[in-house]
Amino acid sequence: MNSGNNSAITPAAQRAGPVAHTERIQELDILRGFALLGILLVNMRLFSHPVQELLLGSEAVGPTVDRVAAWAVQVFAESKFYPIFSFLFGLGFALQIQRAEARGARFVPFYLRRLFVLLLIGVAHAVFIWVGDILVLYALLGAVLLLSFRRRSPRTLLLWAGIFLAVAALLPVGLSGLALLAKFTPAGAAEVRASFAASEAGLRTEAAQAALVYASGSFAEITFQRLSDLLLIYGVAIFLAFNVLAMFLLGLYVGRRGILRNFAAHAPLCKRLFWWGLTLGVSSNVAYSILNGGPEFTLPTWLDVLADAARALGAPALALSYIAGLTLLLRNDTWRARLSPLAAVGRMALTNYLLQSVVATTLFYGYGFGLFGQVGSAVGVLLTIAIFAAQIPLSVWWLGRFQYGPVEWLWRTLTYLRRQPLRLREIPVR
Repeated sequence: MNSGNNSAITPAAQRAGPVAHTERIQELDILRGFALLGILLVNMRLFSHPVQELLLGSEAVGPTVDRVAAWAVQVFAESKFYPIFSFLFGLGFALQIQRAEARGARFVPFYLRRLFVLLLIGVAHAVFIWVGDILVLYALLGAVLLLSFRRRSPRTLLLWAGIFLAVAALLPVGLSGLALLAKFTPAGAAEVRASFAASEAGLRTEAAQAALVYASGSFAEITFQRLSDLLLIYGVAIFLAFNVLAMFLLGLYVGRRGILRNFAAHAPLCKRLFWWGLTLGVSSNVAYSILNGGPEFTLPTWLDVLADAARALGAPALALSYIAGLTLLLRNDTWRARLSPLAAVGRMALTNYLLQSVVATTLFYGYGFGLFGQVGSAVGVLLTIAIFAAQIPLSVWWLGRFQYGPVEWLWRTLTYLRRQPLRLREIPVR
């Protein structure tokens, strides 16, 4: 930052630099911490069951408490929390642009390096720790955000966000509708049924093999299984990509409009977004849970198409309601103090995201405690609470001694191409 003299920009000012912890916006860190809790809650089933079961649409079985827990996670958490992180990614992108422009720094090369390092971290996570990684997708779509939308007007950003949300909604509805049209000809219906049956049989065979490997395999065997499962994961990533990109743009829109800088003027809009999003989100997700009761690999009905539409509408609506509601709640000093420990979790969100994967895979995989496939939804919720509850004091302790989380420090060091100070007592060298 210049100090009273704008006539020249020094070479040091032209270099991008990391955000000091004193410059951070606490509300955003609290939102990140909250999102991490929801992400762990949703991921717990995929940590402990084959990814193929997710595609098969297996219904919750077992005790009533497990069925209730699975229903609650589906309605209130599933597909609601990665959009929050995506929104925050876009908002953070806007803030970084503003800081780079204030310094007179070259933003594009810096941000491309940042995304490339994130991509490397994501690949390592997906291959060596857990197949459900989302960092690779964020890195790739972040490049789209940088190269295609960095200079777009707020109105254009809002328009494209709406287009991407519509595409995300129409994809599953359109695929179900195409399969449904096959009913009108006996030959077409038979062909679709045969295709569905073959796909289901293949996935069930793969699921059984994966369950055996993850439950009792060595680290090397599980790594090879992850590589196989990654092909499946990336094959369906398109269904996430449009939603992620839409939320990137909404976050960029909020940052570009300066809503955080003048929140009081936008509080009425935030309240409306909270109530409309909550009403539409809960009702649509409950409708989805009721209408979507059958197996995935059967010829769809019109109710299935309606269920897909309800979910596509309800998930981003509820995510936006969570963002608006928590932001409003943080205007209250009492609630801000109660929720402030989440800020430490959010400040080192990347470290905590990866730590969740390390802890959970150690619990479930064969090279750890081998609990894969043995934990129901209710116990999964309890494990989520226990793991996240441990991350809060751990994050507070760490940030009482260090400026960044360990992975954030590595990310910054590789991005800025110079070692970043880690301990709080270290003074940055300029």
